[in-house]
Amino acid sequence: MRKSVAYLGPPGTFSEEAAILYQSEAELIPFSSISQVVSAVDKGVVGEGIVPIENSIEGSVTDTLDLLIHEVNLLLKTELVLPIEHHLLSQKEVNLSDIQMIFSHPQVISQCRKFLERSLPQARVTPTLSTAAAVEQMMSYPGEGVGAIGTHRAATLYGAHTLLRCIQDYPQNLTRFVVVAKHDHVRTGNDKTSLCLSFSEDRPGLLYEVFQEFAQRNINLTKIESRPSKESLGRYFFLIDLEGHREERVIAQVLKKVELKSSQFKILGSYPRFIPRPENRFGRREG
Repeated sequence: MRKSVAYLGPPGTFSEEAAILYQSEAELIPFSSISQVVSAVDKGVVGEGIVPIENSIEGSVTDTLDLLIHEVNLLLKTELVLPIEHHLLSQKEVNLSDIQMIFSHPQVISQCRKFLERSLPQARVTPTLSTAAAVEQMMSYPGEGVGAIGTHRAATLYGAHTLLRCIQDYPQNLTRFVVVAKHDHVRTGNDKTSLCLSFSEDRPGLLYEVFQEFAQRNINLTKIESRPSKESLGRYFFLIDLEGHREERVIAQVLKKVELKSSQFKILGSYPRFIPRPENRFGRREG
């Protein structure tokens, strides 16, 4: 049976590119929001979903994190990292000074903020659900004084004109995507584990005690951040990525000890660490 993979659509988004990189032979099904992608997997409409979780410029994608922490019991199965290039698109060749409105996704707008302030100060920025939706809206908008920030693929799919290439504020722009499913990945020997936890009390040394458990066993933590608990002001979930698989004996032992120190504890999944592969066209990508 052909695998089905949901992604943030419509076609032409970076999420679609990540889905193609992950499973080019799968049935790729677009949804209009991250929550819809996750819900489709949770309800069994599709087998897996691919969503953005972190950007090297803007940090974590909070919609994805909050869904995984609070709303579903899905697991992370795979991670992929894509270089991100944003292009300024229009219906046809126009002067920058003629553009009065720009469409794009809020994350993309943030990643191009300096460019927009410097080159298009007169343009009103209109957020959209995705970069591809931005190009689609721009192409159907009456009048020529509109633009969109989108991908090379979206420009090709929707017949847009590329005014300027690579307008992101920082050249080294990477986005990490994760595949969510009802089970995570088997051990490969080069894995990561993601988890979240919270505490019912607030006292000095709580986090130190948790970190000490990992340090004593020489387990490397590759990421640590916090998200509001949504229960009360000043209460947080702490998200941790660590090297190793949750089924490894030492990892399993330390996770049990950390769970005992936490009031809420959730393993978000174990999955292979992403390694760029030239045969998958990873490298300098357009769009």
